[in-house]
Amino acid sequence: MKVGATAIRVGGVAGCLVLLVLAAGGAWAHAEWPRVVPSGDGVPISYEVYGYGEPTLVFVHGWICDSRYWREQVPHFAQHHRVITLDLAGHGHSGAARERCTMASFGQDVRAVVEASGSRSVILIGHSMGGSVIAEAARLMPDLVVGLIGVDTLEDVEYRMSREELDGMLAPLKADFRAGSRGFVAGMFAPDTDAGLREWILADMSSAPPAVALSAMEEMMMQYVTGEAAAVFDAIRIPVMTVNGELWPINVEANRRHMVSYDAVILKGADHFLMMDRPEEFNRALEQVIHAMEATDAD
Repeated sequence: MKVGATAIRVGGVAGCLVLLVLAAGGAWAHAEWPRVVPSGDGVPISYEVYGYGEPTLVFVHGWICDSRYWREQVPHFAQHHRVITLDLAGHGHSGAARERCTMASFGQDVRAVVEASGSRSVILIGHSMGGSVIAEAARLMPDLVVGLIGVDTLEDVEYRMSREELDGMLAPLKADFRAGSRGFVAGMFAPDTDAGLREWILADMSSAPPAVALSAMEEMMMQYVTGEAAAVFDAIRIPVMTVNGELWPINVEANRRHMVSYDAVILKGADHFLMMDRPEEFNRALEQVIHAMEATDAD
């Protein structure tokens, strides 16, 4: 009996180890691999799905960024929601055959991913250029999208830019994209932004394909030349909220003239990449905004 008891005890320890190994192996075996779905024009769009729970949170990156820029948000929000990240056409691991990178075509990318995911209720979250993209996507999916959350974007949808101003903005990018993009993005940081993060972002964004970057920038800013930046919201009857840094002022009154409802949360001292440089503070603020949006949708 003594020998048997010893064997049982040793077996118990070994069994626990085996179970841990099997559990780890099982988790890896059932890990969700990146998926690909064709957009409206056939360009393959790469996306990933994490967690469970409606509404699904779809995170859309900004100009010449990709889904990696949400790495501090995915594990946090996937605890209670289904979380989807994607790379817009020409960005990250998605196809780059598209000649014109319009906000409407990027909206089609988001729509393709949402429909492929089978989500029944969606909150779209867009950083920077992603704010314009999620507005276009919401216009395409009125029965699925319950709210829009911008991240340091949509400061003033009524802002009007002249064609001459846009040409002046594009000129340094066309002359030398690597140097021009570094100079352009350098103005989006706060003085106390982590130096390592700052350099990573500058190096990463300045390495983007120039043709994609120039097309996307021109198409995005043309919406402020033509007035489409505001007009798109006239067709969207869902709440809009933003979590912004302090680099640029927000014209709340102008936004509310075109949105069914609009509110903003400002993170004091935060810069354009607040979800990366101030992730804990940003995640708390985004959580509050999501809860407020869920409560509005339930009413």
